Amino acid sequence: MNEMMTAAGGNPVLSLGVLLPFLGGLVVYGIGRKHKKARDYAANLVVLAEFLLFLGLFFCYKKTGRQWFGLPDVCGFGIYFTLDGFRAIYGVTASFMWLVTTVFSREYLSRYKNRNRYYLFTLFTLGATIGVFLSAELMTTFLFFEIMSFTSYVWVVHDETKEALRAGATYLAIAVIGGLVMLMGLFCLYTSLNAGVSGPLLIDGLLMRVLSRSSIGLLWPAGFCLLFGFGAKAGAFPLHIWLPKAHPVAPAPASALLSGMLTKAGIFGIIIVSCQIFWHNRVWGTLILTIGVITMVLGAVLALFSVNIKRTLACSSMSQIGFILVGIGMCGLLGEENFSAVRGSLLHMVNHSLFKLVLFLAAGVIYMNLHRLDLNEIQGFGRNKPLLHLIFLSGALGISGVPLWSGYISKTLLHESIVEYGKLLETGVAAPLLFNAGQMTAIEWIFLISGGLTVAYITKLYICVFVETNADPEKQKAYDALKGKYMSRMNACILVCCGGILTISGMIPGRFMDTLADLGQGFFACEGTAPSVTYFSLGNLQGALISLTIGGAIYLFVVRNFLMGRCEDGSKIYLNRLSEKLDLENICYRALLLNILPFIFGVICRIGDSLIDAAVVFLRKTIYRESALPYELTEGTQITHLAGQILDHLIYGWKRLRAFGKEKKPSCNRKMEHRLAAIHSAVSEYNTAVSRSMSFGLFLFCVGFLMTVLYLLYYYF
Repeated sequence: MNEMMTAAGGNPVLSLGVLLPFLGGLVVYGIGRKHKKARDYAANLVVLAEFLLFLGLFFCYKKTGRQWFGLPDVCGFGIYFTLDGFRAIYGVTASFMWLVTTVFSREYLSRYKNRNRYYLFTLFTLGATIGVFLSAELMTTFLFFEIMSFTSYVWVVHDETKEALRAGATYLAIAVIGGLVMLMGLFCLYTSLNAGVSGPLLIDGLLMRVLSRSSIGLLWPAGFCLLFGFGAKAGAFPLHIWLPKAHPVAPAPASALLSGMLTKAGIFGIIIVSCQIFWHNRVWGTLILTIGVITMVLGAVLALFSVNIKRTLACSSMSQIGFILVGIGMCGLLGEENFSAVRGSLLHMVNHSLFKLVLFLAAGVIYMNLHRLDLNEIQGFGRNKPLLHLIFLSGALGISGVPLWSGYISKTLLHESIVEYGKLLETGVAAPLLFNAGQMTAIEWIFLISGGLTVAYITKLYICVFVETNADPEKQKAYDALKGKYMSRMNACILVCCGGILTISGMIPGRFMDTLADLGQGFFACEGTAPSVTYFSLGNLQGALISLTIGGAIYLFVVRNFLMGRCEDGSKIYLNRLSEKLDLENICYRALLLNILPFIFGVICRIGDSLIDAAVVFLRKTIYRESALPYELTEGTQITHLAGQILDHLIYGWKRLRAFGKEKKPSCNRKMEHRLAAIHSAVSEYNTAVSRSMSFGLFLFCVGFLMTVLYLLYYYF
């Protein structure tokens, strides 16, 4: 199969899946220059065509198997696409999310400026994201990954406010630095695997090429660089700083895609590195597990403290990415017995994409009506709005891991993988590396507590918007008056559809969730039939109940008492207890990049400059010692000086001869040296003027052309 993919040809429909959004974006932009409504419908048609295309490819894959397409001579390294189970799942998921958000954008952006620009870059980002997920070779992945980073930047700065531009600068800096480090990792990987000799780095062939190596070479430096680049886009600690800032300032449909889909492009790359380069490597698995645990807890804590609904959901995305990274880390630690970790990671990726689609668009409905995101401003908006209530509740129950919703299935599998590894350590089947059995038990509890934190911050949002009344009675009356007028029927239908998917897939996990896991687990280099899991057994339900109990306790004792205060009139308000001085970007990254590193390299450059100056002075005083001239000419050159002296002496001698026998002796006047210097200066100025003129250039050209013609005549005749 790898030999086939390196040749030109294959199924061109795969390339159409990438090109269609780019071409469609240009067409939509052109239409939008004249007709705004026609542009909106044209954008909807493009994303609908993309969704139907991938729906067809999905069923085609199930029937005929793997598809591929290659263009070996493009961009030097070639462009290669393939479609397997995992890619088919994410092709359908990505195109579905773009369809929903694009349709939703028509109403959401009705009062926005620069809508043409928004639709153009939204479709460009769709094409780049599809290019990442279909990529069969790492340079193809890198190419579309970078396109995706730059096109999605426009989402972040769309409002062009001070906050949006600053968040965009952070997003772009992380994207550029991550991309450069990723490229360095690819060069190291190419060098280590002799890719220039043995062909492109096809993703499916990486594992065999790594296992065939007698030494690791540059694999570990390459792995760290790739993890840095992909982890930056995924929002993993400590490169998560863009995520809580970019999501709140971007339009809600773009925030849903940034959170639900673009972070998964980073996870896509981390899976490649973890399962193709460091396959079943326990050291690498431990590293990913550690990063995942920190990301999971930190994101949940930041979400709990936030008083901005979109920032809360953004920090929630960081936490859920941590859950997925925990699963990927467990894939390496469990080795051959990693079915629960593989399937849990895959399903939580898909689930989280759909969770954030529902939750961010529900937040978009609120912002569309109020143009506010602060919890104290939007408090009570959802009262007497049963449809919005139902939509938000489906996403909230799903992300909280409540049984009968899809999030419960994926979190149960992730929890089971931690328990399995702990048992292997207890029985001595697996030797402890960094974490022993007791420490894995602690990680299990951290996992459950993080699930409880998820329940707490989602409950905080739910109670604030749908249960509590606003402290200002006039605002509450205005919110209640919006009943039935806060959302179009089209947007209501698509959001109900999305919420229904989360509910139905969680109620019948064997039909939906297990089928997806069976299709996608091969991408994790996991072959074979997974053992059946009784999702609603007492043991599995116990983990979910523990998290729900912890979440309820955190909400009652922390949120209601510590994170809320009372106004003078006795009403409760939400407080931001997290100091802005704890911003990691300001205290670390900006200080490092703008102050510390410039100071260090400035000192190094000054030292180097001083050493070079000292070396030059030393050489001039020793080897290249300067010899003083007897005198310095005031005018002319050495030739005019010598010639002038000779002529002056000749003139003086002639005068002496003529004055021979006379009493008066002639004087020796040195005038010729000055005259010759003046003539030389005049000739030099004239020659300079002539040589710089166009006439002189044309004259030389004619002379050269004439000599060339004469030479040709002489040579041939």
